[in-house]
Amino acid sequence: MDFTLPDSALAVQRGIADICARYDLDYWQRCETEKRWPEEVWAELAKGGWLGLAVPEEYGGGGQGLLELAVATETLSASGSAGGSAFTYVLTPGFGAMTLARHGSRWQREELLPKLATGELETCFALTEPDAGSNALGISTFARRDGGEYVVNGQKIWITGVQRATWMLLVTRTVPAAEARPRTNGLTVFLVNVPEAVAAGQLSFRPIPKMGANTTPSNMVFVDDLRVPAANVVGEVDQGALVLWDILNPERVLLAASALGGAEVALKVAVQYAKEREVFGRPIGANQAIAFPLAQVKAKIELARLMLYKAAWLFDNHRPCGTEANIAKLTASQAAWEAADHAFQTHGGMAYSLEYPVARLLADARIGKVAPVTEELLLNYLATQVLGLPRSF
Repeated sequence: MDFTLPDSALAVQRGIADICARYDLDYWQRCETEKRWPEEVWAELAKGGWLGLAVPEEYGGGGQGLLELAVATETLSASGSAGGSAFTYVLTPGFGAMTLARHGSRWQREELLPKLATGELETCFALTEPDAGSNALGISTFARRDGGEYVVNGQKIWITGVQRATWMLLVTRTVPAAEARPRTNGLTVFLVNVPEAVAAGQLSFRPIPKMGANTTPSNMVFVDDLRVPAANVVGEVDQGALVLWDILNPERVLLAASALGGAEVALKVAVQYAKEREVFGRPIGANQAIAFPLAQVKAKIELARLMLYKAAWLFDNHRPCGTEANIAKLTASQAAWEAADHAFQTHGGMAYSLEYPVARLLADARIGKVAPVTEELLLNYLATQVLGLPRSF
């Protein structure tokens, strides 16, 4: 077994790190406070070709896989962006480029992939609904065939990045959930041109005020008699579950990578403070009550990283990776929360001061325990699907 990263991933790691070295924690704090997208970093990533990692070479991309995307996300996150980095690599390279490279039609690949590779186009993903929550198979947004088009109605919630997106991957029901046999049947994924739909009054959205990750707004989305050409179906009608799994597993991996990077930066901030802050005549890091929890966090980060890279490798090699992706997401999010929580405790009362990045890191770390799927549902998956325990519903 070879645990070294391939040269392709190491090159990504170095390239992203070189860009990130020009943007410190204060930069990311300003982006969060001002609630603005990190335009400067995005522009540099686009210029360097780092947004097109998952786009096949024939469409102008790097021809790399999920492992390289995960390394890019982790490196960006560890530089100081923490949770904000997830959206950089999930929304467009993950949701858009990787999905279309695997499931897009010929025109979808030829028209969109080159522009996704350069950052000229951006994408978002709309699955979650107010009444369905984490029950992805229970969504009610419905698409009805009408000649050469589909007419779609419904609502979505917590849809991030709509404001910047040119295209939305919209998950609908084309067979009602109550009639679908099996339950995974009857899902269809559409590409929706966001600016055109908004201009036609068929799509609208409202930002949701939130406690963290404000570099990218999350929204309520309203779909009213939205007309989508049948040619905009991604994959096959009624077989959207096959597309969905290739969206959700990479999403878990990339969010795990973001969480790991957030854990690393929180740990770095805590260790630095523990070395410099002196109380009773010695650095507080000399106290085991401070040092041991931080050492535990480091161990958990390294363990989660092994599963993260394994899950990405399995996906890239077209092998089942659901269990590994879920474990990576679970353990990385737990490590991120523990790292941020201990960083907060290490700083004591100063953690409340916005002169330090700890409050932002804590808010970002908390997201991973509930989104895009709760910790409890990840554990339920492991309990029922891996251990074979009885289902509770």
